[in-house]
Amino acid sequence: MTAPFGADGPADGNGPAGPGGPEARAGADGGDAEVHAWERTFAPWDCYFAIAWIATVLFALAAETPGWPVRLVAAGLFALLVPWYVVAGRPAILIGVNDSPAALRYVAVLVTVFVVASALVGELRLGTFALVPQCFMLLRVRTALATVAVINVIPVVGWVVLWRPDRHDVYYNSVFAVVTLGFSMVVGSWIMRVIEQSAERADTLAELRASREEVARLSAERGALAERERMSREIHDTLAQGFTSLLMLVQAVESEFADDPQAARAHLALMARTARENLAEARALVAGGGPADLAGGSLPDAVRRVAARHRDQAGGSPAGAKEPATVTVEVTGRVRALPAAVEVVALRTCQEALANVRRHAGQGVPAYVRLAYGDEELTVTVRDEGRGLGKAAEEGADPGGARAASGFGLRGLRARAAELGGAAHISGEPGSGTTVTVVLPVGDVR
Repeated sequence: MTAPFGADGPADGNGPAGPGGPEARAGADGGDAEVHAWERTFAPWDCYFAIAWIATVLFALAAETPGWPVRLVAAGLFALLVPWYVVAGRPAILIGVNDSPAALRYVAVLVTVFVVASALVGELRLGTFALVPQCFMLLRVRTALATVAVINVIPVVGWVVLWRPDRHDVYYNSVFAVVTLGFSMVVGSWIMRVIEQSAERADTLAELRASREEVARLSAERGALAERERMSREIHDTLAQGFTSLLMLVQAVESEFADDPQAARAHLALMARTARENLAEARALVAGGGPADLAGGSLPDAVRRVAARHRDQAGGSPAGAKEPATVTVEVTGRVRALPAAVEVVALRTCQEALANVRRHAGQGVPAYVRLAYGDEELTVTVRDEGRGLGKAAEEGADPGGARAASGFGLRGLRARAAELGGAAHISGEPGSGTTVTVVLPVGDVR
């Protein structure tokens, strides 16, 4: 006796919109999951109304009283509600706007004709089963309840005033009217509350879905940013340093080309080798693999290769002699394969620290690299005997001097260590060299 198309929404306790209302339109964005079961087709209701109308007319025509002329007139009046429903009622229901002028106009005519017809023939009150659902479909809950009361009570009052039936018939019809009224109000209100809760849940699900999409978008953006930072560090520690070395070698070749062709040729060969190594690193970055120096070898071997390149590229002693810089590599503890992430950070630490030695410590400055394998951690230490650095650089700021810790250099080194749950420390005094120490856990790497 109640309809699954209610009032305007949960905000005022009037239920969801009808099949053509906002809920159905919202479903267009979310697919079938957004469309309520009662919004998929209206054909069952058309069939129900047709059956209710036909049964009511047949029931009225079969009545014993009043006479045929009155029953035909009453049945004719009631039958007029069918085209009125097709022309005005059904479109208003499908629009889904409750208490709209069209809905109020349709219900007013519906109730007026029904009250007159059912007052003439009491059996036409069976049509209540067709009218009550339409009231809940077209009106807000409070308006619908008041209209349902009119549909159930006024026809009985009009029938009693018009035909003056005996007390038994009055009692019987009054009880029937009270029962149908109570049933319509209780069941109608209950169904509308169910639909309202369903609409609220649909809104909540839509909000959750939107929140989940927003979280996914933010997560993707954060992931892209993290990957961008990682690639920036990788490029800084590999390609950028290689290109810097090439520029330094070009300058050396330019100064040696006329006076020392043999040294120039040696530097040209070193440039070619550096370019090939840079190309290998670029291919490794594109392929998403580890550093080229770690491919097919151990971490100590890779560190020794990095030290050898540093020795070749940082040639010249403090006195200006054409001698390679001294690089000492020391390995202590039980050498073993470590998680790939740990070995990559250890190797990048050596590359970054030795690159800073070349750029800032001075020509031909000796450097020392130490890998200490412990049971639970790996300690990487790179020390030089160059110019050193100030307190600001130790704390990660840009001191404006030789050893800038901004950008992707020492700050990137700290970030790499922190990602694995380790720590990086840079210390040194002006004129006394610099020490870079990185401690990395080798157990449960985060």
